[in-house]
Amino acid sequence: MGFEHHGRTYRLDWSDVTIREWDCTVVWSDPADPEAGIVLDRSAFYPGGGGQPPDHGVLLWEGTQTRIVGTRKGDDFFLLPAPGDPVPPTGTAVQGAIDDDRRTSLMRTHSGLHVLCGTVFRDYGALVTGGNMEPGEARMDFNLPELPPGFKQTLEDAVNAEITADRPIEVKYMPRTEAMAIPDIVRTQDVLPPEADELRLVDIVGLDVQADGGTHVASTKQIGRLQVYKVENKGRQNRRVRIRIVD
Repeated sequence: MGFEHHGRTYRLDWSDVTIREWDCTVVWSDPADPEAGIVLDRSAFYPGGGGQPPDHGVLLWEGTQTRIVGTRKGDDFFLLPAPGDPVPPTGTAVQGAIDDDRRTSLMRTHSGLHVLCGTVFRDYGALVTGGNMEPGEARMDFNLPELPPGFKQTLEDAVNAEITADRPIEVKYMPRTEAMAIPDIVRTQDVLPPEADELRLVDIVGLDVQADGGTHVASTKQIGRLQVYKVENKGRQNRRVRIRIVD
């Protein structure tokens, strides 16, 4: 199977991040055990990972609605139904639909974090030590022993300048050996890209390129204005930068 498959599921979330509704078939489920999850042959649900939470949405089938509230990863991606919702049996033709507001907000937030990471690395040479996001709000930790005066506002201005520059955000696939030869491809202090023959790269052209499995907007301008609303000390060298998307 190709790079865009996981188990029995073709990943529409990787082939086209704009897809919000699609037709598919249940290839495995156990209606007697809803918590076991549902496997689709084609899915646009982002399963979560790299700090980005999973998509929410619904499956529509035979006049019935099943809400999807998460994903369990294994040899397949198992979509998790909301407690009490019915589970479509194996072989059922269903229509999938993801929550557009949540997905779009997470795409803007995730791309905003990459702009933040690229800006901090360029201007301060600092590596990422951790991070997390929710729709419209996120944090990223950096190895920054000392902060210059006015750091918070200076950083916010620099990040928004990159957003306004409308840099393209491109996704490409590359053999791991070639990807790891790119200067400064690793922007995290303690985490290396996955051990795979081929890596998926997200490239904010001219600013930041990283191995990444998340969903992103097509250009930095689509992120909207980013606010650095708090900078915290998290140890002798660690600084936590909290951001939100404000328009």
